[in-house]
Amino acid sequence: MKSCIFGLPNQIVKSMKLLDGKTAVITGAARGIGRAIALKFGAEGANVAFSDIRYDENCQSVEKELEALGVKGKGYASDASSFDGSEKFINDVLVDFGQVDILVNNAGITRDNLLMRMGESDWDLIMQINLKSAFNLTKAVLRTMMKQRSGSIINMSSVVGVNGNAGQANYSASKAGLIGFTKSVAQELGSRNIRCNAIAPGFIITEMTEKLPEEVRNGWAEKIPLKRGGTPEDVANVCVFLGSELSSYVSGQVISVCGGMST
Repeated sequence: MKSCIFGLPNQIVKSMKLLDGKTAVITGAARGIGRAIALKFGAEGANVAFSDIRYDENCQSVEKELEALGVKGKGYASDASSFDGSEKFINDVLVDFGQVDILVNNAGITRDNLLMRMGESDWDLIMQINLKSAFNLTKAVLRTMMKQRSGSIINMSSVVGVNGNAGQANYSASKAGLIGFTKSVAQELGSRNIRCNAIAPGFIITEMTEKLPEEVRNGWAEKIPLKRGGTPEDVANVCVFLGSELSSYVSGQVISVCGGMST
């Protein structure tokens, strides 16, 4: 049998995956960035429990793709903005999977408008779904992660949470709030070997952004040093890094995935 790096057999090296033996929970994973994260995690050996506001054909599709990767994958209908609903979701995951090693707080929506035209309901809804959901899910997994004395929590922020953006005061505030939440959680839980980091995506090509006129998308791309929009897989790759032992000494950080947009 031929040997490879560090004298390990080729077969063993090929079977080594970054997230082998881990269970990941991802909110808002039936489509877009969340879906890409779920599939990338599965490809790296993680079992994946994911949620969306409703269990539909998109959830079923993600389940089938995870199964094809040789890992366990299950979708749940759950409202991440509900405190009680999030607690139930995690309890169900623990029954089905037995552990939670990685939490990705990805659920989020937009309700863009100029501040002078923004209604109170548009502000409250964004805070409820984008910011409170991270509190809900993080609280729900803490007991398990603290008992394990390990865990990685990844919060999906945004470059507009770092820089702001006209017409997105509510969205920017919610994503900036996630950064403060991330840093506080990292400081509180570091002694229990629980890490917490945030990712700040820039202009990512998803179903939502593809609906924009081509000239608008091209205009965005021209402002980006790498001259292109990002892909959901670009974000998923950073999630794999933060969820794996490669980032075992990384906590309380905000990693921009923006092609240099916020430089």
